[in-house]
Amino acid sequence: MKIKSLPLALGALLGTLSLSSLAAEVSFDEAWQLLQQNNNSLAAQRANVERYGHLKDASSSLNLPKVTVGANYTRLDQDVTLNGQQFADSLSGVPNIPIPGLGQALGSLLGGVTSTLEHKDIFSSSIRAVWPIFTGGRITAAQTAAEGKKEEAQSQLAMEVQARYEDLSKYYFSVILAKNVVDTRMAVEKGLTKHRDFAIKLEEQGQIARVERLQAEASLDKAVVERKKAEHSLNIAQAALTQVLGQTETVEPRDELFINRNLPPLDAFVDQTLDTYPGLAILDAKEKQASSLMKAEKGKYYPEVYAYGDYSLYHGDSLTSQLKPDWLVGIGVSVPLLENTGRSEQMKAANSAVSQVQFLRKQARQDLSVLVEKTYLEAQQALDEVQGLNSSIQLAQENLKLRQKAFSQGLGRSLDVVDAELYLASIKTQQDAASFQYLLSLNKLLALSSEMNNFATYKHNAVTPAQLRTEDAS
Repeated sequence: MKIKSLPLALGALLGTLSLSSLAAEVSFDEAWQLLQQNNNSLAAQRANVERYGHLKDASSSLNLPKVTVGANYTRLDQDVTLNGQQFADSLSGVPNIPIPGLGQALGSLLGGVTSTLEHKDIFSSSIRAVWPIFTGGRITAAQTAAEGKKEEAQSQLAMEVQARYEDLSKYYFSVILAKNVVDTRMAVEKGLTKHRDFAIKLEEQGQIARVERLQAEASLDKAVVERKKAEHSLNIAQAALTQVLGQTETVEPRDELFINRNLPPLDAFVDQTLDTYPGLAILDAKEKQASSLMKAEKGKYYPEVYAYGDYSLYHGDSLTSQLKPDWLVGIGVSVPLLENTGRSEQMKAANSAVSQVQFLRKQARQDLSVLVEKTYLEAQQALDEVQGLNSSIQLAQENLKLRQKAFSQGLGRSLDVVDAELYLASIKTQQDAASFQYLLSLNKLLALSSEMNNFATYKHNAVTPAQLRTEDAS
């Protein structure tokens, strides 16, 4: 039974390994999804949005009454008492008593009588409610400011998303470029290995001098060094991409470097950027906050109207406590006559803040237009460079064939073959680098215009440098 189950176990293990290896190969879109899930900067910004969302929700409670339960304990130096004579004296002071000598008679009658109005230990408890009715617009201003802070946090999150998208583009396509460079270096090494082997044969046959063979060997050794350097660069780029995506296995990009035949018009990117760029939304949110502050300062000139009530939960058994009513309600008005917050200057400061934001928005729109145009022209320049280098590659390939043929016939030098091989490699690398630069510029345009989700459309209509070389060769 155990022997029969062994192939199944091995099959399951191999299936797991193949799945894990496939999982390590990701497209750019998949890498973008991974980054959004695992990036700590984005998580921090999301938490910031949640924070200001809760603060906004909390500001809605400003319209509700404030209800408190309170208890007080007071200790006096002695009981509050009233004797008969004091009571009589207080009555004799009343001018409307028609009976002469009434106060003296009561004083004689009640002279030895004492009444305790309040004990020296006083304890009371009550529920008190205060409900704002009119605050001069300060509550509304505070709520609007809280809403503006939440909108600012949301726009900051969108800005962080754009920044991380651009960073991923650099990390992801840097790995592909480094891999292409390694492939090119390996091709050079392979070509120079054949050249070295052929040079050895020609030297043995006496067709070339020893220095020509040494030149071929030195060029091959240098090509090996360059290939190893390219491999180290590839390992570094892969490690960086793996860390950025928060993965434990080395991430292998599945996509290739590519270009598009043409780009949408510049005006489309500019208009979309000015309509959706979150940096402008941040300025809008800041203007909302500054305007709310100005309204709040203006509200200090208006009176406050509030309703209040009090209900006694407990009071002592003293005479004063018994005379006190169990509940009371009322309406209060507070009129500011003189205050020390500098409300006039505060209003002016808030108005200046609004003006500052408005000027910043105008300047930001100008800077964004320039940035989009600059990025667009860089992408177009990279397109032209990729397409224009095809003729140079064809020339370099033909030149390499001629140099190899001339060397094989003893009519050329080894250095000429090496130079031709390295020149072809440099043109291919330059074309790959231009394609890499195009993708960076394209993704920057997509980020600025909040069109990151449209990358798949550009990839669907893509043309790789290798396809361009094939088309021109045919």
